[in-house]
Amino acid sequence: MESWTFPPDYDPGYMPDPGSRYWFPERETMAAGDREAAIIKRIGEVMGYAYANAPFYKKKWDEAGIHPDHIKSLEDFERVPVVTKAELRQSQADNEPFGDYLCVPESEIHHIHGTSGTTGRPTAFAIGRDDWKAIANNQARVMWGMGLRPGDLIFIGSLFSLYMGSWGTLIGSERLAAKTFPFGAGATGMTARAALWMQMTKPKAFYGTPSYALHLAEMAEAEGIDPKEFALDLLFFSGEPGASIPSVKNRIEELYAAQVIDTGTMAEMTPWMNAAGTKETDGMLLWQDMVYTEVCDPKSFARVPWGGQGTPVYTHLERTSQPMIRLVSGDLTHWTDGADNPCGRTYPRLPNGIYGRIDDMFQVRGENIYPSAIDGVLNEIAGYGGEHRIIITRDGAMDELLVRMDAKEEVFAKGAAAIAALQAKAEKELGTVLGVRAQVEIVNSDTIPRTDFKARRVIDDRDLFKSLITGKGKA
Repeated sequence: MESWTFPPDYDPGYMPDPGSRYWFPERETMAAGDREAAIIKRIGEVMGYAYANAPFYKKKWDEAGIHPDHIKSLEDFERVPVVTKAELRQSQADNEPFGDYLCVPESEIHHIHGTSGTTGRPTAFAIGRDDWKAIANNQARVMWGMGLRPGDLIFIGSLFSLYMGSWGTLIGSERLAAKTFPFGAGATGMTARAALWMQMTKPKAFYGTPSYALHLAEMAEAEGIDPKEFALDLLFFSGEPGASIPSVKNRIEELYAAQVIDTGTMAEMTPWMNAAGTKETDGMLLWQDMVYTEVCDPKSFARVPWGGQGTPVYTHLERTSQPMIRLVSGDLTHWTDGADNPCGRTYPRLPNGIYGRIDDMFQVRGENIYPSAIDGVLNEIAGYGGEHRIIITRDGAMDELLVRMDAKEEVFAKGAAAIAALQAKAEKELGTVLGVRAQVEIVNSDTIPRTDFKARRVIDDRDLFKSLITGKGKA
């Protein structure tokens, strides 16, 4: 396998032939069994390295009676205890600031990123100098698979802050020798300026979130610019579900007359493009020689069979700083063996991408509902304005589901009958897909705020109801 060493040592001057579909033909198209044999050998190296350098892993594995020398097969590897985000936060609380799973001296740290900490203690990502170079090579390799080439202009329309997505795209673009426009997002008036710049520069590709791409198209049209004038070939996304939801994907492709490619796993797992689609293959391939991914039962953390649904569990194969070994994602997906991948790569595949988080699921009247399912229904309905909120409440003893959706201006221009027809259609379609009645409220397109980043659409006020009936609410 090309450049298959640990630690990795990529040639910074290497570039495939421009006509090649593959960055590394052998690694990307080898027989699955041969790749698995190489992966289990690499897992032994990575575990041995972590056991020697990270007290976090040594303690965890000793307590479980696991030693790196015990792991002789991928089935053996399923016995290795998983790592949770809560454990990482606790490790960093006890061993500030980077935790006792940092395997390199602090002097070797090149970049520090992290989570926002809006739901608790933020997690710090310490990335070593050599790892940063390896990540750039990996991201460039995946972007090559999307059809991007040296000299192409890549417009990055996402936040440059703690968020790893922007930075990973930037360094991948630079390694690819592309023309990179790190425009960013988030400032007032920035989206209208982005539309103007894209109209002027005609980038080959755009990176951001699906929500922001829809917002950008809406803002461009408000400025009198047709998004098709950007002349994009492709848009690739991470950060939230959407790019593999057919109705959302199709809507964006129609707005821009460009291909949509889904990418991305977790910031902790950077190179986060370790799951990504290609120019020829929809959904997301699992680039197993960068990050070994298992789709596992959420309770036993044993791999589910091909075709099964579960949560991804990730293991770094090329990271030396803060390597993650069997990190539970908490996301939801299903996988296939990838034997029918149109691009010819022999990686397993997530045909529908990562379509939600297990903890995003909510129940209404006994039915399990994922926000991405509602997203998919609304984006197929003519007249939907592009934004909505999901409000879970309680009326008497029963949970109720209200979907507040905005409508295009032409719906309101046609009057009350058109609004009522849209409401009825949305309620019928949601009921069919979700298996539970949903009330729909139609509002003007300027009622619900748009987002410059990840969409947050679920509002659960059942806790308020509970607090009121138990008397435990705030005075």
